[in-house]
Amino acid sequence: MTVEDTAVAPQPRPFWVAGRAERGEDTIEVRHPYDGTEVATVSVPTPEQVERAVAAAHGVAKRFRSTPAHVRAAALEHVSQALAERLDEVAETITAENGKPLKWAEVEVRRAVSTFRFAAEEARRHVGELQRLDTDAGGEGRMAVIRRRPRGPVLAVAPFNFPLNLVAHKVAPALAVGAPVVVKPASATPMSALLLGEVLAETDLPEGAFSVLPVRGGQMSSLIEDPRLPVISFTGSTGVGWGIMESAPRKHVVMELGSNSAAIVLPDWDDLDTAASRIATFGNYQAGQSCIAVQRVIVHRAVAEAFLPKLVSAVEGLTTGNPHDPSVDVGPLIDEDNAERVADWIAEAEVAGAKVLTGGTRDGATVAPTVLTGVPRDAKVSCEEVFGPVLVVSTVDSAEEAFELANSTDYGLQAGVFTKDVQVAFQAAAELEVGGVVIGDVPSYRADQMPYGGVKGSGTGREGVKSAMDDFTEEQTMVLAGLQL
Repeated sequence: MTVEDTAVAPQPRPFWVAGRAERGEDTIEVRHPYDGTEVATVSVPTPEQVERAVAAAHGVAKRFRSTPAHVRAAALEHVSQALAERLDEVAETITAENGKPLKWAEVEVRRAVSTFRFAAEEARRHVGELQRLDTDAGGEGRMAVIRRRPRGPVLAVAPFNFPLNLVAHKVAPALAVGAPVVVKPASATPMSALLLGEVLAETDLPEGAFSVLPVRGGQMSSLIEDPRLPVISFTGSTGVGWGIMESAPRKHVVMELGSNSAAIVLPDWDDLDTAASRIATFGNYQAGQSCIAVQRVIVHRAVAEAFLPKLVSAVEGLTTGNPHDPSVDVGPLIDEDNAERVADWIAEAEVAGAKVLTGGTRDGATVAPTVLTGVPRDAKVSCEEVFGPVLVVSTVDSAEEAFELANSTDYGLQAGVFTKDVQVAFQAAAELEVGGVVIGDVPSYRADQMPYGGVKGSGTGREGVKSAMDDFTEEQTMVLAGLQL
């Protein structure tokens, strides 16, 4: 299939039904978050096209799970290489539809390159294990072969904030284990997923192994409820995630949801400039629209007076503007409605007694990176997920108080602790109610090859290639009897 037939063809851009490019009767307009200009129109599948995609995934599932590992690995390697070769084009696509600064869009493409490469490697070794059963007299002469088999086709529901790599986090593990995948990209940012479909179409994957469907409304509900898609992998808002689980109680639902990440600065950490720089960068690098973006900054009183001016200076040093400018650090939020919401939350905190040390203003969809102090704990910017470029600074008198404050929200994804004390590091890991603790840095990098997820309101599963492969499969035990062990 040529490039002219696919995602760079004249508008409206096609979607992918069972590996083939098709157009529907309706379209979605994709607009640039920075200035509202039209970027593209994307074709929307009809109910009949959605049905064919699901039927194809269901129909090929048995054959695909038996596909040799080297075939699946070769397809994943091709995607990794193709994305690397088209890095500039893909990064520009991400920036155009998402508003993410180009420097961070390039990082996202490189992450997706790694995600597919890791999946190719894991496809060759994700085999299960052998277990002796003669540890009990009744098991003499017996051995168990424990294999992992796909649960069935995967419905992958992706968010807008990482329109390529969080699709990759679902597609690559599914294909690695031999599970067909139906992708539902975010309506605001479908283009990166459609481009990925173009690359997947260049492989030798069987028809039905993948579809990319930018559906809306009721079609989404029908996909969630369709029994032919027994696995749902969702990344997005907490409310939508729990709603999906309630709508599909008999399905295997894996969710990575919201967060309210904390960065804790303790008095033994003597490089306050580095701590300030890292917190400023990774509280704002996606305009705060990342589940691991630092939102709360908890500083020990012994270093607060020295640290706070450094943090404000680092935040003020970030360049805000046109995300296509390579020098820009912070771009717009996904749309003006979200920017207005963030600005309203800041204003509400001010009314409640908070002080704005820098930022706090809005221009269209862009919110200036903001630092707040004196914020009541029950203010939305403190206890909920702001998903915007806002840092809320609090002061404490001990590590124990810092950990207690970090645990005081309904989210538990990640936390960063600036300390050089190994005992305090292990104390943090023991006491913080989060899925991951970063010592000596902030939550800033989602390692694609390791488990990633949270506790409390942050989801039910783990992202990362190998952990997603485990989530998409289940153990099957075969017992061999009459063996001479």
